[in-house]
Amino acid sequence: MTSDINWTALSVFIFFFALVTVIGFLASRWQRGGAAHKGAHLDEWGLGGRNFGTWITWFLVGGDFYTAYTVIAVPALVYAVGAYGFFALPYTILVYPIVFVIMPKLWKEAKREGHVTAADVVYGRYGSRALETAVALTGIVATMPYIALQLVGMEVVIKALGLTGELPLAAAFVIVALYTYTAGLRAPALIAFVKDLMIYIVVIAAVVIVPMKVGGYPAVFSSARDAFALKGGATGLTLHPGQLLPFATLALGSAMAAFMYPHTLTGIFAAKDAATIRKNAIFLPAYTVLLGLIALLGYMAYAAHLSVKTNNDVVPALFNALFPSWFAGFAFSAVAIGALVPAAVMSIGAANLFTRNFWKPYVNAQVTPAQEEKVAKLASLAVKVGALLCILLLPTKFALDLQLLGGVWILQTFPALVFGLFSRRLRAPALLAGWAVGIAFGTWTAYADGIKPVHSLIVGGDKYTIYTGLLALVLNFVVAVAVQAFLRTPATAGVPSKA
Repeated sequence: MTSDINWTALSVFIFFFALVTVIGFLASRWQRGGAAHKGAHLDEWGLGGRNFGTWITWFLVGGDFYTAYTVIAVPALVYAVGAYGFFALPYTILVYPIVFVIMPKLWKEAKREGHVTAADVVYGRYGSRALETAVALTGIVATMPYIALQLVGMEVVIKALGLTGELPLAAAFVIVALYTYTAGLRAPALIAFVKDLMIYIVVIAAVVIVPMKVGGYPAVFSSARDAFALKGGATGLTLHPGQLLPFATLALGSAMAAFMYPHTLTGIFAAKDAATIRKNAIFLPAYTVLLGLIALLGYMAYAAHLSVKTNNDVVPALFNALFPSWFAGFAFSAVAIGALVPAAVMSIGAANLFTRNFWKPYVNAQVTPAQEEKVAKLASLAVKVGALLCILLLPTKFALDLQLLGGVWILQTFPALVFGLFSRRLRAPALLAGWAVGIAFGTWTAYADGIKPVHSLIVGGDKYTIYTGLLALVLNFVVAVAVQAFLRTPATAGVPSKA
């Protein structure tokens, strides 16, 4: 990684960044909703008027699901640990059947009752402010480090351009904050078209050209095998027996958690109908193919004989070493823009939670739709500033650790949000007790294990290593069932919505 500015790459980078900035500001007039919401309204700003069709939803959900940090971190993980880093592939295969079965039902409930957030759904279903607050707080806390990690991805490529200091990163995020404030969800939805096209071009070019320059795919895999053999043990190309169970449970738990996050649910709630969501569950696996190709960059780094200071530098170093400066600038701009879309949607999702599930019930119960939109806009700015300060003032590892915990935490909202779609046998006190125990167990276990995503259990002398979030979810459910049995009171058929 050079400290000298690559002016050609930087010029290309600035051009495309400026292009999406203009698109972001123009997006406020795009895809306006119906006559009922032509004025200021949280549905318009925070959900794009609930008017996004199949293609817009495909780009938006894909854009905030496959983030800049994914493009940087997945190859970095494969570079570091080999085949184990490919757990993201089965995870993104498992997630779409879950989306197909669950999300249309959830969309219908949210649309019918005017819900904007997951916590809205929970309160409308169970009438419990405590459970609503628990779900909302979990969503906001789990989202903050996720936004910060988008900045990590952007920071890596900015440094690869030769820029130093924190000012370029801060300036980029200020621009994101301004056009998100102006256009709301429409800005990342429109930018997602550009971002995804750029990412596809970059990845396809990489998987074709890099092997041609290093001797083909046999050289890529043999170099990776030799490198992992020198590290002492496994080839790095296949899983060893001890990795099978953690690999599988990480994939399953991550798939269950993925669409519990506020940003992914925001994309779902913004769809115009349930059929749009089902179509996307069919089409979105195309991104899984892309993710598999991205992961291969981790192996290619060995064939290119790169020397990097951190694993996160692998992808930028690969493009700097093997591509002309103009294409490196294009690739870096694609990664940076890939941070803008999810960061914007994440901040909108967190702002919606704050407005609907904290401000409205506890500060101003009579808040008007226009006032809701204003509060959400200000909250989205605060969320972005918080994420930026997290990166500028705290070690990056702190944000990564919190994001790993965020996956454990957000999974604990699954029973309250999803189980009620199919059965109302569990009431709010039981679900709240399960949530509390799941959060406490997951946090304590992850902390005791050194903030690792998996935990080892010794049963009958055998060791079983399982995703911590999944263990916490099982305990969550067991406690909820036990508390419900202890209460011995049937669940209500539902309560009037607050919307």
